[in-house]
Amino acid sequence: MPQHIGILACSAEGAALCYRTICAEGAQFMGVYNHPEVSMHTYSLGEYMEYIERPDWTEVGNLMLSSAHKLANAGADFLICPDNTIHQALPYLEHEMPLPWLHIADAVADEANRRGFKRIGITGTQWLIESEVYPERLSARGLAFLRPTSDERREINRIIFEELIHGILTIESLGRFQVVIQNLKDAGADAVVLGCTEIPLLINDSNSPLPTLDSTRLLARAALRRAIGI
Repeated sequence: MPQHIGILACSAEGAALCYRTICAEGAQFMGVYNHPEVSMHTYSLGEYMEYIERPDWTEVGNLMLSSAHKLANAGADFLICPDNTIHQALPYLEHEMPLPWLHIADAVADEANRRGFKRIGITGTQWLIESEVYPERLSARGLAFLRPTSDERREINRIIFEELIHGILTIESLGRFQVVIQNLKDAGADAVVLGCTEIPLLINDSNSPLPTLDSTRLLARAALRRAIGI
């Protein structure tokens, strides 16, 4: 029997893309219409943002831990979280997690190694870019990393929170992301992590100056592989 995937969600668009990927791509392994059992729980993004903006990562972690217990009670066998930013809270609660956890940055770093990339540009919320969530996991696999400039971080953050989390996609914002990614390329990056789970709604390999590492779909695929044992 495939394992039961628990999705610890935060923002709706990223969580929905992760869920859709699991359901749509499960068929290639399990047959038409089939995918592993999936449960999802989320507190409102507003509750998370109250603590993120302080920032108070202990309280962010308490919300995550509460979701984790609800998913364990629903029968999940392991957990994923399609939100890069709140992974910053994981060190505060990892030892209390009731179920095994697949880390989103591990899924990205493993794919970067598989594809032979060496220096990864990081995009995402300002909190995520300035954190050690990706640097720690990339460095552990021998990968270098680059961050956008301070001004670029603020602009990416604005686009994420004013547009992408609401499902708003504009040509203007695509252009701004392309400039940021081109600058990372010029600085020596050979791939870019889409480190907010909504960014893949706007950027992909067809319109990015660099090959993309889509954190949302890579996490979903890692969960699929674990669930079906491949």
